[in-house]
Amino acid sequence: MPIAAPAPYDDQNVFARILRGELPSHKVYEDDATIVIMDIMPRGDGHVLVIPKAPSRNILDIAPADLSAVMATVQKTARAVVKAFDADGTTIQQFSETAGGQVVFHTHVHVIPRFEGVKLKPHTGEMADQAVLADQADRIRAAFAAL
Repeated sequence: MPIAAPAPYDDQNVFARILRGELPSHKVYEDDATIVIMDIMPRGDGHVLVIPKAPSRNILDIAPADLSAVMATVQKTARAVVKAFDADGTTIQQFSETAGGQVVFHTHVHVIPRFEGVKLKPHTGEMADQAVLADQADRIRAAFAAL
């Protein structure tokens, strides 16, 4: 059975627009290849997204070098959010295509601090309070600086 060609990349997706500075975000980290921003619909305190700067839809079409950069940033980010929130661990998630649960079609990885006995909040589609996100972003930036 032949593999279907991936859908084309849409450069008007929300993350592409954030990368171009057309939409605001709470950025907590940036390097040459990636950025890390607060998830505006978090499933837990400190929920962030690691996003490659290069365009790709998901794990199925991302260039290997971009994927390596993303995963290196995911590891740094996991360490930062655990430190910032004194978390017991992390959940790392990446969704590919609609069938895999992907909603925004620009590669991104969720990094969520986790605490023993605390379940993830459901994804309700409601935006978090911007002041809370700003405070959490400050805590994560400080943790990155301390690493």
